[in-house]
Amino acid sequence: MKVRKGDKVIVIAGNNRGSTGTIQEVHHDKNRVIVEGVNLRYKHLKATQQSPQGERIRVECAIHASNVMYYDEKTKKGVRKRPDEES
Repeated sequence: MKVRKGDKVIVIAGNNRGSTGTIQEVHHDKNRVIVEGVNLRYKHLKATQQSPQGERIRVECAIHASNVMYYDEKTKKGVRKRPDEES
């Protein structure tokens, strides 16, 4: 996998196409990444003594690593970044 935690990426396929964010987690075994603010889902939490009402929270779910591309701030587009070009 060519992306790492902390990389700025743009989503190139799927429902969140065009969204940008930084990578929060990388799951190498499943070839998936979690991008900040992308692929948000609701998680329902059961009522407990601390929160008697229960709650719904928004969490970022993983997307496939092939659906993201490095994001270039200058050109505002996705770029192909080669390992020798890293800086």
